[in-house]
Amino acid sequence: MNKGKCINPCILAAVSRLGHGDKILIADGNYPLNSKTGDAEKIWVSLIPGLPTVTDVLDALQSIINVEAAAVMQPSEGPEPEIFKEFEARLQEMELKRLGRFEFYDECTKQPLSLAIATGEKRTFANILLTVGCA
Repeated sequence: MNKGKCINPCILAAVSRLGHGDKILIADGNYPLNSKTGDAEKIWVSLIPGLPTVTDVLDALQSIINVEAAAVMQPSEGPEPEIFKEFEARLQEMELKRLGRFEFYDECTKQPLSLAIATGEKRTFANILLTVGCA
């Protein structure tokens, strides 16, 4: 029986095929999932605008995988998105690699991006690219 928080059967099946170093994108509702994720498996969990959030999905994933590294999409100007602090808190103060918008897109269109999950997240720049760690 599954002891983790994640009960989505599509996500559980996809994660079971991943290994150390594979990457998972958790995307906000604005992210162009079809065109900017290459050959990665795509799962839409978006339900209504705002739900689930990227952090909801991050919490569920962290209950079933270890995260070795994380990258975020850094805006080219303006203040840093508040959600970055939430990511760091959930990832136990892990330093987030900050990539420009197009650099982030490039990173998400090549392997080892294995899984891309679309959420209903409304906050902008709320995308996070996770690297799966060892068990």
